[in-house]
Amino acid sequence: MKKAKESDELRPEYDFGRMSGGVTGKYAAAYRGGTNLARLDPDVAEAFKTDSAVNEALRAIIRIAPKGQNSPAPADAASRRR
Repeated sequence: MKKAKESDELRPEYDFGRMSGGVTGKYAAAYRGGTNLARLDPDVAEAFKTDSAVNEALRAIIRIAPKGQNSPAPADAASRRR
């Protein structure tokens, strides 16, 4: 079975010049205001493949952690993000 030749060209039916009314960032403020996202470091993302796996692990920690106790982030957390 032959694969079709890949191309970086858009198909003719995707003529964005004929489209009107598009606004860049129309929902950006609402998205930022209503989301609660966290960027996982690569080693953590490797252990938790899905969002439900992360949520399950965090809920387990919440159940066993003493109430009202917040632990500070490790000092090296910022350096791992670089």
